[in-house]
This record gives sequence, structure tokens and C-alpha cells, in this order.
Amino acid sequence: MPEEKALDAALGETAPKIAAALAAEKFTDAMRTLSALRAPVDRFFDKVTVNCDDANLRANRLRLLSRIRAALGGVADFAKIEG
Repeated sequence: MPEEKALDAALGETAPKIAAALAAEKFTDAMRTLSALRAPVDRFFDKVTVNCDDANLRANRLRLLSRIRAALGGVADFAKIEG
């Protein structure tokens, strides 16, 4: 699906930028870069069924979710949020 490809490309582009900003302790830059993922993540969740019947597609989609978590987790510990 095009939403998967767009999210994969966005993660590939932003993840190194986020890591570089964090390494330089430029947290505002990291958050700004992270915010660029909002639209492709929203489109992915609006259009894509992660737990589909096709095992290969499901595995690829779960890997994308893992990459999202890694990108977010580098900026903040979301496990600390209650709710």
C-alpha cells in the first residue's frame, strides 16, 4: 500500500536526523523532526490493517510499528505516561 511505502520512506529520512539531534542534545530539533512523522503515521493507521491475514504483510507492518516506537522512544519514555 502507498501508505506503508510513505511511512517507510519518512522513517528512513527522519530517524537518522532524530538520532543526530539527540546526540547533539538538540531536543527541540529532535521533536521538530519527529513531528514530520505525524502525517505519514496518521495515514498509515487510517488506511492500513496491521493484523491482516497475509503473514508476510503483517510482519512487515509490525516492523514499521517497531520503527515508529524506536523513533518515538529515542525522544521520550512513553511508558511513563499513565492512561
